[in-house]
Amino acid sequence: MILGVLCLSLLVLVVDNTVLNVAIPTLVSDLHASSSDIQWIIDAYILVFAGLLLTAGSLSDRHGRRRGLIIGLIVFGGASLAASFAHSPGQLIATRALMGIGGAFLMPGTLSILTTVFDDKERKKAIAIWSSVLTLGAVGGPTLGGLLLAHFWWGSVFLLNVPIAALGIIAALAIIPESRGPAMRPDPVGALLSMVGMTSLVWGVINAGKYGMGSAQTLGGFGVAVVVLTLFALWERQSTHPMLPMALFSNRNFSGASLSIVLLSFAAGGVMLALTQYLQFVLGFTPLRAGFALAPLLAAAIVFNGIGVVVDKKFGVRAAAAIGLGLLAVGFGVLATISMADGYGKLVVALVIIGAGSGTAGPGLYGTLLGALPHDRAGVGSAVNDTVQQVGQALSVAILGSVLTAAFSAAMPDDVTGPARHSIGEALGVAAATGDAGLAHVAREAFVKAMSIASIAGLVGAVGAVVLAAAVLRPKPQPAAEPVPERQPEPDASPL
Repeated sequence: MILGVLCLSLLVLVVDNTVLNVAIPTLVSDLHASSSDIQWIIDAYILVFAGLLLTAGSLSDRHGRRRGLIIGLIVFGGASLAASFAHSPGQLIATRALMGIGGAFLMPGTLSILTTVFDDKERKKAIAIWSSVLTLGAVGGPTLGGLLLAHFWWGSVFLLNVPIAALGIIAALAIIPESRGPAMRPDPVGALLSMVGMTSLVWGVINAGKYGMGSAQTLGGFGVAVVVLTLFALWERQSTHPMLPMALFSNRNFSGASLSIVLLSFAAGGVMLALTQYLQFVLGFTPLRAGFALAPLLAAAIVFNGIGVVVDKKFGVRAAAAIGLGLLAVGFGVLATISMADGYGKLVVALVIIGAGSGTAGPGLYGTLLGALPHDRAGVGSAVNDTVQQVGQALSVAILGSVLTAAFSAAMPDDVTGPARHSIGEALGVAAATGDAGLAHVAREAFVKAMSIASIAGLVGAVGAVVLAAAVLRPKPQPAAEPVPERQPEPDASPL
């Protein structure tokens, strides 16, 4: 029952993050949102969420993890209700920022409670289910969004969160026991430095995707992040009551799992970025059909989550991570070979392999990261897990998104200029407005070539992740051999 409540709370958060992408065209027409408004509707949530994660996790450790989860559900549900009835882009941006506050308490709350409630034997099985729900929300969100938008107004994608959040609050109060770490002095300096540093890092990543790695906005964000996060590490190292003990990173399994999760999230984010455009712009699928088309990835990930637990238990996290990340590399290799003539058939093969890789690697990595933490740090440790996932996904959008855009532009004929050269969406818009079927055809061909190049970049990253996992993560310890009892000499028989 407790795991069900935690998964329900997680699902409302993950679905909301993915369903918004489907609603963007409707927001443009109904709210008259500009491209800048749309970017801020997305970024307001990400910036607040990433900036507050570590602080929210630490506060939950100190004041109660169930309390933190319930606060997150209240804020997220209330902000979702306000977002569903927003009358302007500015109102929607403000409510999305509030949702980021709720999400920062909500997501690490689910994992920290899971860590403290389940023992070592059951924890990785529970994490496998948690990971499956994460995948279900990420892949199923666009499908659900398409269904809602086909029958209701755009606000329905936010209003959906309200009853789920309310149910989660009631269930948490009734079922989940309260847990907290030992009383500690607060660390306001560490909290402030972590918020500024993480917000600056994500800001730099976002701008890298929009303006390029060499832009002033990108370099400024990364520069502030490097300085402030360095100060954060130095402060936490000398503090007598650190929010995040730096000694954790000297644990090879903790640091290796953290880096591997960044790369796993990087690969998964890149897949979704390219495939949603391929399905809709190249194959001509509706948003609803595109969502259903990703079902093979979801099914494979859920099945292989269970297999990943078995591999981890029998051979260790290093083997599970290397096998899973290796499968991701193979999946990217299949994606790189897709041509215009292949349609959906070859894509299914790639989706199954990528889902299998993600499912095999995920449970062991999440469980290893959390298993390296003392229980009194479960909240902030879970926030570290969520933070590295967010950084990996943001880097994916920035780096693979930039590769995709640059490769598309390079693949377009020289005589195509202006907006049609920037993205396949703009090219198809120009083609529709001018009736130029030839432009639409070359744009689709250019995008398939660009997706191939981006997939090769993802393949290289996945191979690097395999090497990292094999080099850093510790192998499964071998059980000590039981000592063979010495044979006692038999006493000499006494003569009669």
